Amino acid sequence: MRLWEGQPVRVREKKVGKADKGALVGIGLVLLAFTILPVLDGIAKLMGERFHPLQITWGRYAFNMLVLVPLVLPRFGLRVLTPPRLGLQVLRGLCLLMATVLFFTALMYLSMAETLALAFVYPLIVTLAAPAVLGERLGAARIATALVGFLGALLIIRPGAAVFQPASLLAFSTAFVFAVYIMLTRKLAGLAPHLHSLFFTAFVGAIVMSPIMPFVWSPMSWPDWLGFLAIGTIAAIGHLLLLRAYERAPASVLAPLGYFEIVSTVAIGWLLFGDLPDGWTWAGIAVIVASGIFVTLRTSERARQVTPEPEEAAAG
Repeated sequence: MRLWEGQPVRVREKKVGKADKGALVGIGLVLLAFTILPVLDGIAKLMGERFHPLQITWGRYAFNMLVLVPLVLPRFGLRVLTPPRLGLQVLRGLCLLMATVLFFTALMYLSMAETLALAFVYPLIVTLAAPAVLGERLGAARIATALVGFLGALLIIRPGAAVFQPASLLAFSTAFVFAVYIMLTRKLAGLAPHLHSLFFTAFVGAIVMSPIMPFVWSPMSWPDWLGFLAIGTIAAIGHLLLLRAYERAPASVLAPLGYFEIVSTVAIGWLLFGDLPDGWTWAGIAVIVASGIFVTLRTSERARQVTPEPEEAAAG
């Protein structure tokens, strides 16, 4: 899963049409990122046949950190290890790490599409928790939409049915932990450069997982090391593409495109494992995607209404 490690860049909404090259480039970068990032999940699922999920998680963070070192050290030096609000930054990194462990473990038992769809409930959780945690207003329409989204998750999980998989609860738990990560990201937004935060989350994951490795380690051949390198590299490239995209286009344009990842994940799952969602799972995916897009668009619209543009704020 593409667990978003950056902090969305607030880009001033531009009153331009389809000719806006910046927005078009941003859209292209997002679609490219969500095309390649499911490959990471596919590799992780393949490696899960021989390696413990904790070892795969370690490889994802360790190699992600190593790939980013040449980009961050010349720019930030050792300051990259001491970001502002260090305690919250560490907690944020731990939340992302826990979400990754839950997600990779769920991948061992569920199809890629089912795992990702259940994890994508996180925007709905953030919506319901935002009033208490972030002080955001929450209307009846958004509450209803979030509840409908949870019904979509139930269509996939189907508790009590013969097809119920306990591992579904792992994927569903990923959404709750990742929602906490997202809310911490909002609180920390703007305090550190995005590349700085991207590296620090990888650093936290690698440092925490390394002492655990002697207890779960399985010997690896050189193709296995290449697989781990591929996971870390894809994670770095994918998230850098997302950072560049949000620098070029408004979040209100790009955020709904995140659900394109489900389409590419279904394709990768089918190509690598022959997995295709059944009718109930497709229905659940459709409900979750529709609910998430509605919440995202309503949130973006409200943000534009209550947040003044830079020039307007200066004039006021």
